[in-house]
Amino acid sequence: MKTRRRLITTRLAALGLAALALGGAARAEGQIRIAEQFGVVYLLLNIAQDQKLIEKHGKAQGLDIKVENVKLSGGAAVNDALLSGSIDVAGAGVGPLLTLWDRTQGRQNVRGIASLGNFPYYLTTNNPAVKTIADFSDKDRIALPAVGVSVQSRVLQLASAKLWGDAHYNRLDKLQIAVPHPEATAAIIKGGTEISAHFGNPPFQEQGLAGNPNARIVLKSYEVLGGPASATVLYGTEKFRKENPKTYKAFVDALAEAARFASDKPEQSADIFLRTNNSKLDRDFLIKIIKNPEVQFKLTPQNTYALADFMHRVGAIKNRPASAKDYFFDDAHNAAGS
Repeated sequence: MKTRRRLITTRLAALGLAALALGGAARAEGQIRIAEQFGVVYLLLNIAQDQKLIEKHGKAQGLDIKVENVKLSGGAAVNDALLSGSIDVAGAGVGPLLTLWDRTQGRQNVRGIASLGNFPYYLTTNNPAVKTIADFSDKDRIALPAVGVSVQSRVLQLASAKLWGDAHYNRLDKLQIAVPHPEATAAIIKGGTEISAHFGNPPFQEQGLAGNPNARIVLKSYEVLGGPASATVLYGTEKFRKENPKTYKAFVDALAEAARFASDKPEQSADIFLRTNNSKLDRDFLIKIIKNPEVQFKLTPQNTYALADFMHRVGAIKNRPASAKDYFFDDAHNAAGS
């Protein structure tokens, strides 16, 4: 676990030095650096990378695009990378997007580019005494990507507010620890570690449930957010979008093609995930996750506003958005966003 964290920190530091080396100069059209994290929720980026879709749509505009994909863990690390200029596109949860949207108004003006689709997120536990979130005690530790920032943490806060009231929305924050999904999943399967719960995403949550007969679902994100929801999104700065219109368009067009590919070719999509992530996950197990009726590959954000309204209500963000249109760019695929 410590080794992976050191690698992530080193990678982020290297990106930061590269950004400083550029002296803050405007980047020319034809370059894009994309940060993703762990899980099937980033499948559209995997497909775009494997099939070179960004390059394809760039060439359609007469532009050769250099694409760099980096992997980080946690919304905090991704947000730091975006603000430092180390990346152009951030892949993280709605919570980290809302945090930066709020903090950068009038400056970098960070907004959402697109959703990566609707995916159910499960809070699971291997503690037999825990049936609902009310059963967690000081002896439990809940692993998630970033404490108080990640979408998993925010969803858990929203669930806590619904149970105990807004004044106690962060009641379970003290039990949370930041752990990358692979390590958290291993802990749930193994049992006997300090980690007794994991708020994950596909395929890690399914792996934990399949690997430990004592593991069970405590909370589902769709139940908290009011239905199928776009928990993971892509976002960037107004500057990048404005100064790189062709690169931005090629990226969005590539995502749209990747979404169609994932929907129409789940088996090939599974192969791409396994290949690009060097994953040893069982292929049939992965295909079942991709074909889950609750999973929808689409760019239009859905059911994100409940989290935005909650975060403003409890003071996590100062600015209250009127709708999802406030924190997503004014692009055609975002017009019907919620």
